[in-house]
Amino acid sequence: MAKGQANKLTGAVGEFLVAAELCRRGLLATPFAGNVPHYDIIASGQSGGHVAVQVKAINGHAWQFDIQKFLDVQMDGERQVLGAPRQEPFPELMCVLVVLKKTGQDRFFILEWKELQNLVVRDYTGYLSKNNFVRPRKPGSFHMALAISDVEPFENEWRKILDRVPSTLIEQLQNG
Repeated sequence: MAKGQANKLTGAVGEFLVAAELCRRGLLATPFAGNVPHYDIIASGQSGGHVAVQVKAINGHAWQFDIQKFLDVQMDGERQVLGAPRQEPFPELMCVLVVLKKTGQDRFFILEWKELQNLVVRDYTGYLSKNNFVRPRKPGSFHMALAISDVEPFENEWRKILDRVPSTLIEQLQNG
């Protein structure tokens, strides 16, 4: 299978798995299959309220990101100058990072977009600082990888999404 097609299938499987998990937890979840720029799923409570969810799925050991989606980066010759963090692309965006395994063994890591941003920026800054902010092989590259071990504290933290979307009228009234 071509790499591009395999990546599309990985992404689609991840989105549908996350939507299914949200439905199992009492939310109505609709995936958009890449047609919306900043999120993949809208999850709604049965009596109103919703949250946008971005899904990133992998078959391997690390998620691949472009640091420029999280941080302003300028070039000074071959040296990268890290600037201000970027604004969240969609208000209160939630992210679910998925590791696809055998059926029923998939792993889910739930983070607020800002938490993901903090991890990505921390790791990228640490990597660059070891080399005086010059990437050794490709100075102009803004690629970075986030390892599974970096997000393990966020595994199965579905409450982060559920707490934002009251699923019943009683919960909605209690949360005020």
